[in-house]
Amino acid sequence: MALIINTEWDSLLKDEMNRSYFAELEKFVLQEYKNTTCYPPMEQIFSAFDLCLPKDVKIVIIGQDPYHGEQQANGLCFSVNEKIAIPPSLRNIFKEIEQDIPSTTPPLNGNLERWAQQGVLLLNATLTVKANKAGSHQKQGWETFTDAVIKTISTHQDSVIFMLWGGYAKKKTNLIDRKKHTILSSGHPSPLSANRGYWFGNKHFSKANKLLKKYKKEPILW
Repeated sequence: MALIINTEWDSLLKDEMNRSYFAELEKFVLQEYKNTTCYPPMEQIFSAFDLCLPKDVKIVIIGQDPYHGEQQANGLCFSVNEKIAIPPSLRNIFKEIEQDIPSTTPPLNGNLERWAQQGVLLLNATLTVKANKAGSHQKQGWETFTDAVIKTISTHQDSVIFMLWGGYAKKKTNLIDRKKHTILSSGHPSPLSANRGYWFGNKHFSKANKLLKKYKKEPILW
């Protein structure tokens, strides 16, 4: 078995996926999935890439780790499967959207596939995790790979909006060419950060849509 990304991303990331660290990462991930329960399901590890092809990327939202609870993670950062309770950070994201764009239809669930299909790359820095062990697949090579993804988008695309929420995501700033792209940064939507006033009122969603109109791109139906 091997970790396989779709062909359009593969053509951009082939050199990266042929590097020695990725071979070690692949070996580690396949072993973990064989021996333990891991999330998301193996066929969804690259869902963010499957649902949002390179030519379609308008916005990149950067998360850190997949959810580690049963049936939560679906390969998209902040997103959960349809019948799963909406986690606190995502609930705060939805609250901000409701305040920012009052005309938005309230979501029925926490599955963000609808965003991905409109050109939002929902990229976790680490793409896999062991069940019930947060951060368990960090520092195995995923961060190197996803940093390369961000650099690749920055190099090959124009006028992409990067949403960097919280200290971890903000560290990715130096991977992005700010002459070509826009960075929207704020506190993290987690309750700890949001309740201290670092999240609500950032208006990232209306700002992004105004920028997309300026770039002659279709706004996102958040």
